[in-house]
Amino acid sequence: MNHRSLRPAARYGLLPSAIAAALVSALVPAIAGAQEADASNTTTTLDRIEVTGSRIRQASLETSQPVVTMTRAEIQKQGFTSVADIVQNITATGSPAISRATALASGENVGGQYVDLRNLGPERTLVLIDGKRMGITSSGYSDLASIPSSIVERIEVLTDGASALYGSDAIAGVVNIITRKRFDGLEGSAYLGQYGQGDGNKEVYNFVIGQTGERGSVTLGAEYSKEDPVYAKDRAFTRYPNGRYHQFPTADDTAGWSAINQWGTLIDDRGTPDNGDDDIALTANRGATNTKNLGNLHETGLADMTNPNEQMFLSTGLKRRSVFANAEFDITDNLRAKADVLYTDREALQQIAGYPFRSTGFDRFGRLPLAAQNEFNPLGRDADFFRRGWEVPRQTKSELTTYRFSGGLEGSFELAGKTWDWDASYLYNQNKGVKTGTGNLFLPNALKALGPNYVDAATGQIRCGTAAAPVAGCLPWNPLLGPDVTNSPYALSNPELQKYLYLPTHDTSTTETQVYSLNLSGVLATLPAGDLGIAAGYEHRKETAEYSPDALLQSGLTTDLAGAATKGGYSLDEFYVELAVPVLSDVTFAKELSFNLAGRYSDYDTFGDTTNGKFSLKWKPIDDLLVRGTYATGFRAPTVADLYGGVSESFDNYTDPCDTLFGSAVRNPQVAGRCGGLPANFRQAASGGKPATGPNAQSDSSFLSGSNSQLMPETSKSTTVGFVYSPSWFNGFDISLDWWKIKIEDVIAAETVTSILNNCYVLGIDSACNRFTRNAKGQVNNVTRTLINGGYQETAGYDLGITYRLTDTRFGNFGFTWKTTYVDYSEYKRDNESTTPVEQRTGWVADGVSNFRVRSNFNADWSRGDFGASWGIRYYGGLKEECAYDLEGGPECNNPNYRSAYKGAVPLREVGSNTFHDVQVRYNTPWNATVALGANNVFDHIGQTMYSQPNSSFAYNGSFDIGRFVYMKYTQRF
Repeated sequence: MNHRSLRPAARYGLLPSAIAAALVSALVPAIAGAQEADASNTTTTLDRIEVTGSRIRQASLETSQPVVTMTRAEIQKQGFTSVADIVQNITATGSPAISRATALASGENVGGQYVDLRNLGPERTLVLIDGKRMGITSSGYSDLASIPSSIVERIEVLTDGASALYGSDAIAGVVNIITRKRFDGLEGSAYLGQYGQGDGNKEVYNFVIGQTGERGSVTLGAEYSKEDPVYAKDRAFTRYPNGRYHQFPTADDTAGWSAINQWGTLIDDRGTPDNGDDDIALTANRGATNTKNLGNLHETGLADMTNPNEQMFLSTGLKRRSVFANAEFDITDNLRAKADVLYTDREALQQIAGYPFRSTGFDRFGRLPLAAQNEFNPLGRDADFFRRGWEVPRQTKSELTTYRFSGGLEGSFELAGKTWDWDASYLYNQNKGVKTGTGNLFLPNALKALGPNYVDAATGQIRCGTAAAPVAGCLPWNPLLGPDVTNSPYALSNPELQKYLYLPTHDTSTTETQVYSLNLSGVLATLPAGDLGIAAGYEHRKETAEYSPDALLQSGLTTDLAGAATKGGYSLDEFYVELAVPVLSDVTFAKELSFNLAGRYSDYDTFGDTTNGKFSLKWKPIDDLLVRGTYATGFRAPTVADLYGGVSESFDNYTDPCDTLFGSAVRNPQVAGRCGGLPANFRQAASGGKPATGPNAQSDSSFLSGSNSQLMPETSKSTTVGFVYSPSWFNGFDISLDWWKIKIEDVIAAETVTSILNNCYVLGIDSACNRFTRNAKGQVNNVTRTLINGGYQETAGYDLGITYRLTDTRFGNFGFTWKTTYVDYSEYKRDNESTTPVEQRTGWVADGVSNFRVRSNFNADWSRGDFGASWGIRYYGGLKEECAYDLEGGPECNNPNYRSAYKGAVPLREVGSNTFHDVQVRYNTPWNATVALGANNVFDHIGQTMYSQPNSSFAYNGSFDIGRFVYMKYTQRF
């Protein structure tokens, strides 16, 4: 391989399959020829490797830091096919930041899959591919959905802070995806599966081809995967807004159903528009087409309410196409050229119910009533109305194309009898995204379609405008005609009317990461206890990001959420040094004692410089026991979105502490006193204006949030202490236990509406009361939130790992693995106000995130000859949430007298743990293939209803399985 072969890859950053295939066909003979030509030469084996958590190349894989490793063989025994799902199954990971059940999520990050170590946020977990950074979104998220699983050789997860070695974002830990290299032969694989309900079909096809010789190798692969969406209506636990309980609306319980229905609701203000108490809501009789006749309308009742879950996806649809290639060639005995390329096109599809249109819901645009001079209006005056666009569900297609190239040289040399390794490389990663939204109305056209109209005398058709001044190109819309009316040109079922009212939007995003790096490692001296190792290096990194919402969104001319553009970037220079210091060796109570010291200096062009360090200890008092510990400082720089993100609009889920049903005011006289200025029996309004049925209801008004260009970096301190015991008297048995603690200061926090209201009413912080406004009815109608460097976030716990391998028995080979993460505590302080208490999050659903105290996985594997089987158990601890029903006590509120420092007296609901079982059987055929059959969640276990909607848009936990998934996997090797 010469430089001419590498340059086109660097220029384009991708290899389409045809070009990649041509590259293989050209390079394989070249490498083979080079091998024949140099057969007489003796090459140097570059067998020292870099282990995640250290830059010093070494032969030993045993380190002073806790690293969880998943080999390709272990991955193949699981039923998960995406890298994100595989990593998510590690117990040290928190709940998914944006699960596939978050149908209502919006923004640039939606559609991707992200890992969140320790539940500290995906932006605080650094993801590497072969030791080099992945590209990130403007929010600092690394999308694991862009990595094809067929490329993965193993996954290494460092579960403590590593900013001294890897720089920003490695506060919670590091996930390093090691790819397959030096592959020889051809391998193809097919995976097919679906849920027991017959939906959610998943198919994955891939191949890997390569050739390896004495002086080089080429590996090429491609993968296609597709996962069909799953509808919420097809699961009993998500069929209704509040889950399996309260399924149907009654006189006392509307169960989260929406008052904004698909039949159309006309508001008769009875001639007193300032008095909403005497309004009458009218809905057209089913099938009626003449709404001018009041006799065809009835007073709106419970039967006219809508279940939006009928149109929502419970699980997002995904497609991914990937091509990857890597090559290396030994130019000389001590000089090697390496390059790899990755191209991925990922597409995710979300769907939610048709838009809940309200004629008064657009302060930025103005009122859009059904005009008085409208042929569909029976009231003879401008009339407000509700109408859900049931005929046009809202869909968001998120497409992301990743181009990644990495290339460089590496080698070794001898100096004073010591071996030194070096490498110089360049990395380029570009993510280009297009987000296409449909199902939102174009407000100027809606205004025309609802405005004055007349009957054309010549045709008998209703036209927009007046006979004297018709509106060209306009199509009249009767919002009181339901989806059952399919024969009227004025009904929303008319495709031409849909085209007129609904315009698609296209958001675009581009992020780029460029890294130039130079590394050197070797041996400074040989001490009595071993080699004094050193690694040092320089890195220049540049991150740029741009996210541009559609012009319609930026102008506020659509019913979609308004938003402004994000654009910016930063660059930095970094220097690091690491020392591996042997202290004692082969002495009493010190078979080995060594230290590792590391430091990193980072200079940013945005906020200045920072220096971070790390100290690690490795002590083996006896051969069987390893004691290890680390202490590290870290940091996370503000992302482009943190610094330069545009102001965006959202309909937040929040809890008003002044609500007289479930708010803190019900049980706290001090809170009730602070809420004294509100109307008697005040009830928080949910979306559509009806009273909320429980806490954390979606707002009836849109709120704004934005970035902060004055943000400073977060800083962190992390500590781990643990041991690994491998008793020689118990062959095949290993046990490890590590205690860990991470504390982050100056947390970059996104304030929530609930936290601002609690600060005002529960905590009595006067300054917080000036940060929101209420309308005449007492409803919160304006909250502007920004990012702040808040208080702190701290978490601590234990990781336990036990393995036992029993080989060559008369019954076959057995292997058992048990890994558990126990979170001792997780604290969060939102700001630096002295009166703000610390939130205890362990075991709670907080801000829509599941904070499990315990996650545990047990795996048993058996093999004998060509047959094998495995059994996996995934355990999630119980959770707490605020009660939504039975507030005085009952089956859904088992701790009604709970009190906390932060929330005051709040009825509490606790749900138990959940366990999922997975099974797989496999057979190695005589024709060099492997056939595997399996089922994830084989017992079809379903978790509890959770009204707080953790990691989900439904009353169900987005971390859990949604049914039994059965699959078949076939792998053929040549």
